[in-house]
Amino acid sequence: MDAAKTKAQQMIDENAVMVFSKSYCPYCQNTKRILGQHKAKFLAYELNQESDGDAIQRALLEMTGQRTVPNIFINKKHIGGNSDLEKIKSAELDSMLKDAGAI
Repeated sequence: MDAAKTKAQQMIDENAVMVFSKSYCPYCQNTKRILGQHKAKFLAYELNQESDGDAIQRALLEMTGQRTVPNIFINKKHIGGNSDLEKIKSAELDSMLKDAGAI
């Protein structure tokens, strides 16, 4: 479990925008679409396609209290899920992404 938590934290630390996702999840697809519309550079880690996906998801639950995907981090800060991302106004999101160095 510690290895999964370390790996998740490393991905969060090394990417301006980190999205823990599942490839078939419509909310995840929407999150990636929104970030794409903002031309943000982001890493999406598809938990259902990785051998350690379940362990990473459990680690994220421990780290954030959130079990669901997408699990979004901008500039190392936990944003939440797709509905949380949708609540951020476009200009504010642009500002957050610029501060993170993602655009």
